[in-house]
Amino acid sequence: MKRIAVLTSGGDAPGMNAAIRSVVRTALHHGLSVFGVSRGYLGLMNGEIQEMDTRSVGDIVQRAGTILRSARSERFKTEEGQREALFQLEKFGIEGLVVIGGDGSFRGAKCLSDLGVPTIGIPASIDNDVACTDLAIGFDTATNTAVDAITKIRDTASSHGRVNVIEVMGRTTGFLALAAGLAGGAEHILIPEVEFDLDDICDKILSGYRRGKTHNIIVVAEGVGGYRDPGQGFGHSAGFEVGRTLQEKTGLETRVTVLGYIQRGGTPTAQDRILASRFGLRAVELLMAGRAARVVGITRGEIMDYDISYAVSQKKTINLDDYRLSEMLT
Repeated sequence: MKRIAVLTSGGDAPGMNAAIRSVVRTALHHGLSVFGVSRGYLGLMNGEIQEMDTRSVGDIVQRAGTILRSARSERFKTEEGQREALFQLEKFGIEGLVVIGGDGSFRGAKCLSDLGVPTIGIPASIDNDVACTDLAIGFDTATNTAVDAITKIRDTASSHGRVNVIEVMGRTTGFLALAAGLAGGAEHILIPEVEFDLDDICDKILSGYRRGKTHNIIVVAEGVGGYRDPGQGFGHSAGFEVGRTLQEKTGLETRVTVLGYIQRGGTPTAQDRILASRFGLRAVELLMAGRAARVVGITRGEIMDYDISYAVSQKKTINLDDYRLSEMLT
């Protein structure tokens, strides 16, 4: 294998640039030519492909987002779109492809693999909902961003005796909400995987205030309760629905903060940069060894790789022990 390419797909995550850098420089170190695909699968179908050198990835390890940019494409989900992508890969003489993204990105990589393109997936998702890895690139940075916000909001909540609801990302899973809520000392954490009773939460909040408690922090994953509809304004997000209900039932002044896309930005943490670098190295080594249709991951501290068909067929589950821990601590 002499020519490989790398692309980023789906939602961006802090550390993607570190992964791109690792793929490019590892490939160059081993004498391979490496190409960058702009705008994910959409750019791949359109032939937005350029050769990269070591300077192409200079001064990016500390930057969030992705220098290759990302995009979503319904056309790529069709057989015609996949054939267009295959044509472009063949046109540029690309023999292997590294895809950095989440579960949907890996499904696209599997489609290309089924067409005979050697592909390797690198997990990058602030939701951390990718199977076959304990951690995805971007999760640690997003968690720290959310924890920092919770800490700042707690300061003002204590001053005014308010209930503060903080909505974090997580359309179908609560990994980010649970980690940020646990680390931030939230009184209650609402996630899609666990049923909750707002009446019970209201009783606990009022009981706490009667004991002299000066604030309550409620962390809510955006997907709980089926409320998620962020484009429609007030009243259609989980955070605002929960906040409105708590204020009505308790009579306590309630404020809602939706962190939104602030969680995708920010300088990636050291952990995300190192993880991305290790993933990029393994991805290139797998292609060079002729091991295609794989995804890399980290399990109990060790970099592993798994069959891509197996990875996209699995559903990652929340650690309920951590959820029980959060309840005990509050």
